[in-house]
Order: sequence, then C-alpha cells, then structure tokens
Amino acid sequence: MNDILSTTDLRRNFTQGGEVIHVLRGVNLRVAPGEIVALLGPSGSGKSTLLQAVGLLEGGFEGSIRITGQEASKMNADERTTLRRDALGFVYQFHHLLPDFTAEENVVLPQLIRGAENEPAHARAKTLLSTLGLGHRLSHRPSQLSGGEQQRVAVARALANRPALVLADEPTGNLDEHTSDVVLGEFLRLVREEGSAALVATHNERLAARMDRVVRLHDGVLE
Repeated sequence: MNDILSTTDLRRNFTQGGEVIHVLRGVNLRVAPGEIVALLGPSGSGKSTLLQAVGLLEGGFEGSIRITGQEASKMNADERTTLRRDALGFVYQFHHLLPDFTAEENVVLPQLIRGAENEPAHARAKTLLSTLGLGHRLSHRPSQLSGGEQQRVAVARALANRPALVLADEPTGNLDEHTSDVVLGEFLRLVREEGSAALVATHNERLAARMDRVVRLHDGVLE
C-alpha cells in the first residue's frame, strides 16, 4: 500500500544576517496509512519547520513531498490548498479556536468550507465531541472551556473532514502533565478509530513511546 506521506531529500534554508542557516538537511520520511509516528527532537531541531513543509503551509523548500501519492512540489497554490483541505488535519500546541463560535461550530466550520451539508456537519461534530467527552459542552465558547477541553475541540476539528493524515505540533505542550496524558490518549484513540495516520512532533520521550513508531530529528536530519 502506498505511503500517506513521503518526503525525499527535503531541505529548508534561511538567510539571517548574511549567514545561511540549514534547518532541514535532506529529510527522508515515510508514514504508512493508519500509522502514528512520533517526531522527537529538542527545541530548535527543525520539528515545526518539517511540519510546516509537509503541511503545505509555506514555500521555500527543496526536495519532494508526496501526500496520498500526490507530488505537492509540482502543484500551484490553489492545488496545494485543495490538497491541504482534503487530506490534512492540524493540531497545534495552542488550540487556535475561533473565540466567537461554540465548540460545535468550531468543528462544523471546516466541514462547511469543504462543502458538507449543514445537518451532516453538525451530526459529525456532535459525534466527535461526544466521543471526546464534550457532549455536554457543545454550546460553550472557548473562553468557557478549560485548556484540556479546548484542545479536545481542536482534536475534533482536525478530524472533522476525515483526513488521511493529521499533523500535530506539540499538541499537549500547553497542558499540565495529567491533562496532557489524558488528552494525548484520547487523541491517539480517536485517530486510530477514524483510520487516519498521524505525525506528532514532541520533545517528550514518554509521550512518544505511546505511538507506533518514533523518528528523531537532530540538526535537521532524521536519525
């Protein structure tokens, strides 16, 4: 079966003060369908840059990025936007929920953007949020939710469109240890139930050990 994600000789350089900084130095990575991979590395190792690359969030990269078998490096901006919308889900360290919308509406909105009908979108949102223990918090806005609850909404939003691949950048890094353990466990369970693959950036060895496979990024190179 084809990989959900593959990168070949992926590179990213920045110029700062006249000096070239090599952030990614030829990254070769594979993620299989349904596989949850921990991307482990200290701060500054290039984890976020790698996720931005495979998330098609910015340009300036060299090398190959294939998502669901499609070569993203050869796409124009509109094609990359469509691929990102249809194939990817995102969870960040900070939830980035829309403050004026309820938990349910935050999960409905990405479905409507993709073209879903209103009633199925709301049903999907309620199912995901209920699965994450938030069935009684559907009408609450982010400011009325705890940090763990907000991140659960972010997880539901990431999975709303049934993405082939979920990209998570320190998804529990802003939570206390107990809440982090609970939310990560719910995230892993839901990703597996939904049949998605996931690439999860973290610096936490203990959390990484709960995933299917661990890859380590050091000075822009996978070890």
